[in-house]
Amino acid sequence: MIRTRARRFAPIVLLAGTLLAAGCTLPALAPRTEAEGPAAPGAAPTWRACPEVAKELVGSAAPNMRYECTRIQVPRNWGGGTGATSGPGVGETFDIALLRARSTNQKARIGSLVINPGGPGGSGIDTAVYLSFPEAVGGLPASVTERFDIVGFDPRGVARSSPVECISSENLDASFGYDPDPESQQAFDGFVALNQRIGRGCGDRYGDQLSLYGTEQAAHDMDAIRAAVGDEKLTYLGYSYGTLLGATYAQLHPQRVRALVLDGAVDPRLDLVASSENQAKGFERAFDNFALWCSTNADRCPIAPAARDAVTSAIDKARVSPVRGDDGREATPGWVFYAVVSSLYTEAGWEQLARAIGELEGGDPTEVFRLADAYAGREPDGSYSNLFDANLAVNCADEEEERPSREQIRQLQSQWRGKYPLFGPALAVGMLSCTEWPGGRDPYPTGRADGAPPILVVGTTGDPATPYEQTPTLAGMLGVGRVLTWDGEGHTAYPQTACITAAVDAYLIDLTVPPDGTRCPPQ
Repeated sequence: MIRTRARRFAPIVLLAGTLLAAGCTLPALAPRTEAEGPAAPGAAPTWRACPEVAKELVGSAAPNMRYECTRIQVPRNWGGGTGATSGPGVGETFDIALLRARSTNQKARIGSLVINPGGPGGSGIDTAVYLSFPEAVGGLPASVTERFDIVGFDPRGVARSSPVECISSENLDASFGYDPDPESQQAFDGFVALNQRIGRGCGDRYGDQLSLYGTEQAAHDMDAIRAAVGDEKLTYLGYSYGTLLGATYAQLHPQRVRALVLDGAVDPRLDLVASSENQAKGFERAFDNFALWCSTNADRCPIAPAARDAVTSAIDKARVSPVRGDDGREATPGWVFYAVVSSLYTEAGWEQLARAIGELEGGDPTEVFRLADAYAGREPDGSYSNLFDANLAVNCADEEEERPSREQIRQLQSQWRGKYPLFGPALAVGMLSCTEWPGGRDPYPTGRADGAPPILVVGTTGDPATPYEQTPTLAGMLGVGRVLTWDGEGHTAYPQTACITAAVDAYLIDLTVPPDGTRCPPQ
């Protein structure tokens, strides 16, 4: 289940932490608010006030913000063409849910800033609500919210937009709790069987329409969203997997691009094996950075000075005698592993990880489960959002027809154990999810965006999920990409430092492109 191009991004995490500290409740997803009915393809949508989305998501609306919601219909199969009479989804539609946050202080409006938070499977509606809050708690700068409507959408298959729902909570629990490095053949075969059950359940429910959840189809949906909000050209902020979605849009509709910020770049040309190894490298590097911090901050790190030994020992002990939590769940190796993964997405998570492992050693798995559940989208009652249903549907639809075999995955598991001891085996066996997936494939394009204006590609040197090396690669592939670098930690950069914020804001508002190769310091 570590098959993420990116699980989440920093502004959401920072805002969530601030609101929780203030005593607010933060469910995984806002209510699935609906308008009177979705606008037909090409028709102007009807927007209605929906302040309840923000109130139920974070406890209150953001200061000086109004929220409106609508739904539009898009073709399930954009490739079908108007004359097509057969093929998956031809003649059918998906509903796409949108939320618009508009500042009451708005002036000199430029247009809409369309948001995608990544995943794939992340809710753009939730993200738009988070980003509508003040910059001090992780939202967008007032200079942006006073010039743009902030428009979030749930992509096809996600949350409120014709959601893919085909993986049971029991199978998700089994997947996240499974040993991240099933070393014996019996354990490996058990993980194969689990992925087969998951794939079979989704195939039985959706059949040949699983291929319709791919990125290229979603990029066409974005053009329908651009038209629905009344913009001649698209202004877009995409995080992590959202960079792939934005890059695909730029190749399909280069003349309709106003400004694209792609933060936490995915390299579209990597196949499943190369992409998984890249993430293994990225997470190992991020963990090394955490371990170094731990060794020099022993007063804040109860597992100092040898953080790697402590984490490895915790996973090993969980294989033999997992600690049982108050709800009866056992902190098996998978849950401990995903607590580690979850904490590496932001530097702010490092202290949480150290505390969680320290408390686990003392017999209390509460913090381990808190971190792991945040990553998995697991609620206290054991239910899940559809984030990972959608994640698998999109990622597996995107892959080429040639998939690694079980035998190849088994070999890579062993090889990567030596090269990337904490994360390599899990990234290797994680490929089984697409190897055992029943749906057809619909790969996205991987070429230049000729005719598009400059596109800003932002990278963080310590990013675990989308390693920095992918940033110049994506910019070069597009041909019009311009690289902006943050010498920092965690997954994605905007708007976390004054330097990054100033450069991105100038680009979004005035179309001022920073000099290619601009670097911003850690703070």
